[in-house]
Amino acid sequence: MEKKILPHDHGQSFEHCFDHMPQTEEFAAVSEIFRQLGDRNRTRLFWILCHCEECVSNLSVMMDMSSPALSHHLKLLKSAGLIVSRRDGKEVYYKSSGTREAELLHHMIEDLVRISCPSGSSEAI
Repeated sequence: MEKKILPHDHGQSFEHCFDHMPQTEEFAAVSEIFRQLGDRNRTRLFWILCHCEECVSNLSVMMDMSSPALSHHLKLLKSAGLIVSRRDGKEVYYKSSGTREAELLHHMIEDLVRISCPSGSSEAI
């Protein structure tokens, strides 16, 4: 990376930061994952699929959502690499992809839900 000269000198060395900064494309991948979870329905759906493998019909009931709307959310989560699917006859089952990213996001969601819940109700998670 080319040496940067900042317009203001605050007496700090910034070279170490720039030397270890990921490429813009890497931030784009992370942003895309967070964008997918920016919708509360997809966050909830992802959380469910981290805990079980389920078909669209059952997920529709669990999410109180139409199958077409649910399928849209499933498609987005799958394209982001957060969930996977498998076919068994006519049924398609979905679950968390089990990747490091999916596991980290699952734990992060659970931790954030505990932080935002009133004390004493975190046990319901």
